[in-house]
Amino acid sequence: MTSDAVELVTRPIDALEGTPIDTLIVPGGFLIDDVTRDRALIDWVRERASDCSRICSVCVGSFLLAAAGLLDGRRAATHWLQCGLLAERYPTVTVEPDAIFVRDGQVWSSAGMTTGIDLALALIEEDLGRQLSLDVARVLVVYLKRAGGQSQYSALLAAQVESASDEFTDLEQWIAENLTANLSVEALAERVHMSPRNFARVYAAKRNRTPAKAVEAIRVDAARRLLEHSDEKLGSIAKRCGFRNEEQMRGAFMRTIGVTPREYRKRFTPYRGDERFVSVARA
Repeated sequence: MTSDAVELVTRPIDALEGTPIDTLIVPGGFLIDDVTRDRALIDWVRERASDCSRICSVCVGSFLLAAAGLLDGRRAATHWLQCGLLAERYPTVTVEPDAIFVRDGQVWSSAGMTTGIDLALALIEEDLGRQLSLDVARVLVVYLKRAGGQSQYSALLAAQVESASDEFTDLEQWIAENLTANLSVEALAERVHMSPRNFARVYAAKRNRTPAKAVEAIRVDAARRLLEHSDEKLGSIAKRCGFRNEEQMRGAFMRTIGVTPREYRKRFTPYRGDERFVSVARA
């Protein structure tokens, strides 16, 4: 029994025979096979799902729901690293790669691990109202509703994960370090000793996006860090990150993460305004 009077139980699922289940939540695992290798568990989830008010998954727990047929014809979220695999293995599932969580009927699915918190807050809001969900979010020191989807992950990190080190890895690092340089297709192609046409074709094939989109995403990454950790004006940040002006940066933010730079700063800048916290820290 925890201090909040929630009991953590590790009984065999057979012990739940005849016990009503309101909300069934499937967690993820380190490997996809850890989640899907137990056919008896998959069958049990499929059978019990019809008796549950709702079924949820966190991270790659979505693969178990998909294996049980519970995501057929539905929209779903999973960890961004595994979105492609989920879509490939289960073509009847519509994978939402930028969603924090997705609700489709009685089935809820969330993205990477910490998005289970976002999912839990949404469940609380549905059951007990927005105010209580907001109170819980404040206690946990998290946002009730996050902006930006999974696009908040680093553009450079995504490129490194999607492809092993290749002729473009060093180029992308150079772009991140020279945001105000000439980053046209022609200039980038020259750096990797390729013709502009061949460079654009090969880069898009390996990275699943055009060089221009990659440059924009890397610039947005840099701007996000400045917004999070400085009080610098938006126009100045835009210039430092290679945007022509604040309006161009705003458009890039909307396309990439779905919020404006001003809204991003409001939501994700660490709180600095209450001197009480400063006093406690000094004490």
